[in-house]
Amino acid sequence: AKPAAKAAAKPAAPSQEESMKAWTAFMAPGEPHAKLAKLAGTWTTKTKSWMDPTQPPEETTGTCEFRPVLGGRYLEQRFESSMMGQPFSGIGFTGYDNLKKKYESYWIDSAGTGMMIMTGTPDPAGKKTVYTGSMLDPVSGKKVAMKSVDTEIDADNLFFEMWMSGPDGKMAKVMEMAYTRKK
Repeated sequence: AKPAAKAAAKPAAPSQEESMKAWTAFMAPGEPHAKLAKLAGTWTTKTKSWMDPTQPPEETTGTCEFRPVLGGRYLEQRFESSMMGQPFSGIGFTGYDNLKKKYESYWIDSAGTGMMIMTGTPDPAGKKTVYTGSMLDPVSGKKVAMKSVDTEIDADNLFFEMWMSGPDGKMAKVMEMAYTRKK
């Protein structure tokens, strides 16, 4: 007769104290959240949008309100402007995931019915954050790659740029936006 195989030892579940310590660290707003909170306030925007990279951009102005929500864990953005001669509204949430050590951004607007979700990594100096993600192209129905860069010029000026992959797979700039804090 063969000896019975030993059951593999299961790792012990974390204690309640260990679990509470991990959750407390995960949910605590830190320096990245404080950095987002510094954006709170009303901003004016100047936007350039390219529907076709070979043509001049559409130029529009708008307003944006940033406010911290959920105990400073996230930054809400409410944006009003125009696009292609029509009113345009957008709502975004940006947060920093303490576990992933990355920023996450969610965006919805009146120009679509999908959510854009992007993940961002700040540069070592903390002045730029590069986000990457994807979305479905409403024309082709296929997934397209997205990239954006948030640049902090100073406490009252931000610069946002966005690129999208085209049918040839190459990234093309589709938008840039200058934010200026209202005083």
